[in-house]
Amino acid sequence: MRTRVCISIDTEFSIGGAFTNPGRQPVAEPMVWCEVGGRSQGLGFLLDQFERHRIPATFFVEAAHRYYFQEHDPMGAIARRIVAGGHEVQLHTHPCWAVFQHADWPERVRREPLQDEFFGRAEEDTVQLLRQGQQTFADWGVPAPTVFRPGNMQHDDTLFAALARCGIPYSSCVGLAVFDSNDPRYRLYSGAHHRHGVLEMPVLTFQDWQLGGRRHLKTLTIAGTSFDETRLLLERAHAQQIPLVVLLTHPFEYVQRRDDHMLAARGNALHQDRLARLCRYLDGNRDRFLPTGMGEAGSALQSTPDERNLLLQGSGWKSIRRLAEQAVYDRYGSWALSRQGAPA
Repeated sequence: MRTRVCISIDTEFSIGGAFTNPGRQPVAEPMVWCEVGGRSQGLGFLLDQFERHRIPATFFVEAAHRYYFQEHDPMGAIARRIVAGGHEVQLHTHPCWAVFQHADWPERVRREPLQDEFFGRAEEDTVQLLRQGQQTFADWGVPAPTVFRPGNMQHDDTLFAALARCGIPYSSCVGLAVFDSNDPRYRLYSGAHHRHGVLEMPVLTFQDWQLGGRRHLKTLTIAGTSFDETRLLLERAHAQQIPLVVLLTHPFEYVQRRDDHMLAARGNALHQDRLARLCRYLDGNRDRFLPTGMGEAGSALQSTPDERNLLLQGSGWKSIRRLAEQAVYDRYGSWALSRQGAPA
């Protein structure tokens, strides 16, 4: 049995500090394309790698930003470009964008706590956000979403009931090291699990180290996991016949930057190398691993999901090496960015 591997990319714009300073504006395309010196180090880099290694990926594209970008919606062209590249576009929503539908939004964000959670949200409010996303996809002219991922992996049982009402059959809402609802029904590390008739495919969560009785959990991301760790987890997943491994990343993680406008930015060679090595590895090991989109994976697993919930073990030494490597590279990146603003 081949293990399906889904590389998922949350693709979103930035509020750009508008909630704390209404004089500022959200940032759109720069947060996705991440251009440095006329070359896209974000989405462009990802699409190039996927094409080179024949990897179909899943882009979870933010839709609620349309509450702000009402007349000119730059994400539509981005979504169509992704689909043209042979990838899936699926629904991603950060509820905080919905405040822009109100003309008095500066006053609202000043007097009320920011609402960017699906956890604890009323079902009717969640249904409204989901349907807004479905309508947005129709307006963009891309296939209707079949998989949903909430902003910040915020989830609860009510969210899954709302997904069922909206006819969205699959989800990837759980990443336990990012957000844990403390509901044992959703303490999902791996596999594929039905909730309210919706097939949940969690981002893989693994244990990277244990000290005495204390264990540390980590959700599998490109920015937070070395390639050596990822390869080890894939091999252990295949050995235990786990049918699906989901990884998480964002376009902006492939640059180091001082601001969301990318006015001072450089390519993040460390993260780019991890993604490139992963793509080469999957391309060269297709006898054991099947790169696939999440909608396609959900369709294949829907009738016979693997309800096992296995917690894979990483490597403490690999984790320590990754932490040291990341610290050194981040320090160097900060110095290099400071030199961009220094006088010649």
